[in-house]
Amino acid sequence: MVEVSDEELLQKNVEEFSRLQNYMLLSDKESGAYRVMKDRYIELKVILAASGVNLTEIDKIKE
Repeated sequence: MVEVSDEELLQKNVEEFSRLQNYMLLSDKESGAYRVMKDRYIELKVILAASGVNLTEIDKIKE
């Protein structure tokens, strides 16, 4: 089993958060896909905030 450092895990989460927001911005807010993406957006937002990441600069959705 490959161990991932905290820094690598944090980087992965920040990259996923950014990529997910781009997909959300391109999607219809009334679609089922958007609702699923929004659930993951909230999860990642909580994870990043708990990790001490300042979301002010990287949060494009602001919901």
